Amino acid sequence: MAFENGIIDLRSDTVTKPTLEMRQAMAGAEVGDDVYGEDPTVNRLQEQSAAILGKEEGLFVASGTMANLVAVLTHCGRGDEAIMGRQGHTFLHEVGGISALGGIFPNVIPNQPDGTLAIENIENAYREEDIHYPQSRLLILENT
Repeated sequence: MAFENGIIDLRSDTVTKPTLEMRQAMAGAEVGDDVYGEDPTVNRLQEQSAAILGKEEGLFVASGTMANLVAVLTHCGRGDEAIMGRQGHTFLHEVGGISALGGIFPNVIPNQPDGTLAIENIENAYREEDIHYPQSRLLILENT
């Protein structure tokens, strides 16, 4: 698959621009209603993705931000907290979606100079069950 100038840039959902051939393929794709599971192109994409990743099912979403939000909402409920690095993408660049849409509290800890999270900081951020605190439900680790 060719990309503009032969470059595949994965920094963002919108940095790499589709080529004319890619746009033509999109325009000519067989489509159907996604709510009723009648879009054969999306269905094939989800099935192929699940097979490649060894999963039961796949889910097509429109952006990486949406995918991250779906993942966090899968693990947390309103009032829960997700522990994450202060320099993490979910914290810095996703419009506070986990809080605005999920009611999830971000418990941010410092990133190390190499971007990792120190195990001591993770351990200290984790909250034991207590009616006064949000429940620690998720640790978000990035490997970008």
